[in-house]
Amino acid sequence: MSDNPFYKIFDPGFRDLVVASARLEELHTGCRWTEGPVWFDDAQHLLFSDIPNQQVLRYVDGSGVSVFRSPSHFINGNTRDRQGRLVSCEHGGRRIIRTEVDGTITTLADSHNGKRLNSPNDVVVHSDGAIWFTDPSYGILSDYEGYKAAEEQPTRNVYRLDAQTGALEIMVDDFLQPNGLAFSPDETRLYIADSGASHAPEAPRHIRVFDVVDGRRLANGRVFVDIDKGIPDGIRTDTEGNLWSSAADGVHCFAPDGRLLGKILVPQAVSNLTFGGPRRNRLFMTASTSLYAIYTATTGAQRP
Repeated sequence: MSDNPFYKIFDPGFRDLVVASARLEELHTGCRWTEGPVWFDDAQHLLFSDIPNQQVLRYVDGSGVSVFRSPSHFINGNTRDRQGRLVSCEHGGRRIIRTEVDGTITTLADSHNGKRLNSPNDVVVHSDGAIWFTDPSYGILSDYEGYKAAEEQPTRNVYRLDAQTGALEIMVDDFLQPNGLAFSPDETRLYIADSGASHAPEAPRHIRVFDVVDGRRLANGRVFVDIDKGIPDGIRTDTEGNLWSSAADGVHCFAPDGRLLGKILVPQAVSNLTFGGPRRNRLFMTASTSLYAIYTATTGAQRP
């Protein structure tokens, strides 16, 4: 594997997670800033965001890319709920939305304590149906990825939206810029990226991990890893519990104990990633102006 230019190995265990002969593929380019990839296994397509161009794009293997939604109101992160519906973080509306089966849009959350959210960024859904999302200020810093505006919330929070009651609760409030988030396969841990160094070089560029208690609250927060190139943005886990994080030089893979196992090197800064394909062993990466993919020897944990 030493002759494969797309891998940088730090631990022998990384060899079991990647395919020695696999090659990095650029599937699409020409975007302004790609984000929010989410795989639809039942439809065999990938959706991803081009935030500044106000588009959500659809990639179909063999058919290329088409426009799924435009204008997107600066949608960033995307995921699916347990019923398979698309759940998205909309910078423009400063809200969490759900796309219903008939294509209509439902607002799930746009305020807390009577004040508008900042700009929801990334989102995951727990097996109990609760929607967890981060709310940094990126979408209101300028008119490039949203609409410039003042922050109304006193802190930049991680929220839990109860699927049954609709109650919105702050789970963590001490991040500088909470960003990507991912549950461990057994949902006993929640990983959350802090990308504060994007605008303040001395600020955090780490991923924290929390114990999930009764599926409803977080405890024992601690720094899991620091990212040595750029900042952590989107993150995902595989079925073995390894954490895969975006970074300036590609994707970094960490063991559950925090060891850096290896990197997949990408020529553009990676913003987000997800596992997909019929066997969920294809890693899709949104990176600056492009969409990339590479086959792996592991499987993504996210469902559906």
